Amino acid sequence: MVLGRVRAAIADVPAGEVLAFDRDGAEAEARYERGGTLDVAARLALFVERAGDYQAEVTVCADEGAAIAAAVGAACARHATRRVVVPDGLDRAWVPDAIEPVADDPPLAWPDLAACDGVLSGCELAIAVTGTVILATGPAQGRRAATLLPDLHVCVVRSHQIVETVPEAIARLATPIAARRAITLISGPSATSDIELKRVEGVHGPRRLELIVAAPGP
Repeated sequence: MVLGRVRAAIADVPAGEVLAFDRDGAEAEARYERGGTLDVAARLALFVERAGDYQAEVTVCADEGAAIAAAVGAACARHATRRVVVPDGLDRAWVPDAIEPVADDPPLAWPDLAACDGVLSGCELAIAVTGTVILATGPAQGRRAATLLPDLHVCVVRSHQIVETVPEAIARLATPIAARRAITLISGPSATSDIELKRVEGVHGPRRLELIVAAPGP
């Protein structure tokens, strides 16, 4: 309904009209950065810092199967996690021998998903400046329910998937958005506060988030 009203309100705006913040002479407050300037290493370091600020547990490892599997195994061991949902398309070299992979094909019922100890997934993108991971229900990411119902989410983020700014991420999400795939933005474990400002975790998703950031060697 809200988007429908927005579309109706701008229906008479010419397609070629320049956006206010892109016009020559626009005030500084009307402009925002659409692209970053950091190199790969700096983007990775910023993402690790910001994700940690949101209370995610972040592990950086080499971008190769055995190293990722070892990091995933350590993350699962920290939470005594054994049965883990593994979405279709995930690189099975990332799955350590110590965990029992549970396929979500055919789709598991919600109670069965919630009964699993955790979920292991890849991601579509990550945003350095906000410490955010983005899932777009693509290969290795699984459907939304599979990454929201288990109590632990272990997510593999590869360094080339990290962009610096939010506008860069939105631009790169054009394809999954056009395909009407569900988009989930994750900044730390699920948490909320009630009217008395008491923090409650796990209301809208996993209470625990482990990020495995895979980077090339030196």
